[in-house]
Amino acid sequence: MGMTRRNILSMGSAGLVAAVAGKAWGQSFPVVLNQRYPDPSVEILDPSFAKYRIYSASVEKLATGMRWAEGPAYFPEEGYLLLSDIPNNRIMKYDEVNETFTVFRSPANFANGNARDREGRLITCEHSVTRRVTRTERDGTITVLADRFEGKRLNAPNDVVVKSDGTIWFTDPLFGIHGNYEGEQAEPEQATNVYRIDADGKLNAVITDLVNPNGLAFSPDEKKLYVVEWKGTPNRSIWSYDVGADGTASNKTKLIDAADFGALDGFRVDRDGNLWCGYGSNGALKEKPISVAGRDVYELKGKSEDLDGVMVFNPQGKPIGFIRLPERCANLAFGGPKGNRLYMASSHSLYALYVGAQGAV
Repeated sequence: MGMTRRNILSMGSAGLVAAVAGKAWGQSFPVVLNQRYPDPSVEILDPSFAKYRIYSASVEKLATGMRWAEGPAYFPEEGYLLLSDIPNNRIMKYDEVNETFTVFRSPANFANGNARDREGRLITCEHSVTRRVTRTERDGTITVLADRFEGKRLNAPNDVVVKSDGTIWFTDPLFGIHGNYEGEQAEPEQATNVYRIDADGKLNAVITDLVNPNGLAFSPDEKKLYVVEWKGTPNRSIWSYDVGADGTASNKTKLIDAADFGALDGFRVDRDGNLWCGYGSNGALKEKPISVAGRDVYELKGKSEDLDGVMVFNPQGKPIGFIRLPERCANLAFGGPKGNRLYMASSHSLYALYVGAQGAV
């Protein structure tokens, strides 16, 4: 049975769970979350965001059945999106032509971030066990680009971006080795750095002063590099660096502070320089519990139902728009034939929305 909104509603929750279990992800699964135009899920926080909301475009749920969706990368030549399902140790493939969702690679060495290089090849951060950055060649063979720095193993390569000169930049926090849910627990051997792989294969530690750097992206002119600091103080933050002609990063400046206890994660930049950021609760608890059914319960400082989605900031760091989702968005990518379809990897599911913006890269 094809997945349509009509038969999903008729199934009920038990039927839906059964339908998406097993190999149901190979079926078409578009679900429109809201029927009204404009979609109330797309919130304008500043008038400047109005031009990016398409009046007759709605948030669509394209696929589900993952445990933690991450690292989407779009391949325009073939018209498909790859994204990681980290705890299930696989990379998934959404074909936007056939509207199918299938396994691309399993096992995948607990892949996290993915990117397309300038020659159309897949770059992957394998963030546990192998703890390396790889390139998938056109014949399917895998080339290891980086797995050690100064003789010691990398921690857990997380997110990756490819600059126009072909250099590959990635973050190396601890998430893939600090437990056994998204890989295998292990002791770190490095500081949590941001690295650059040059065309000759040399690995350089470009940024060394961030605690667990996460998502990263360049401004449209590539003169600035933005990096999420997962352990920012007092909140998660995005820092801006000036990028020199020699590939160095300097003039560290805080651009965004998630003061609402939002969980800044992966993000992308559009051609106007706006930052489209995966968002959700950072899990911080209130200092004092409340009584619930006779039990003391510590609530979240930032509630998931208020924060889950995509927060859009202008180049000055001001929030201008919010796309509300029923699940926390970890990362996203611009895709579609015209680069204006926003794909959102969100906890268990993949969502999409056509917007009046195009990705910068």
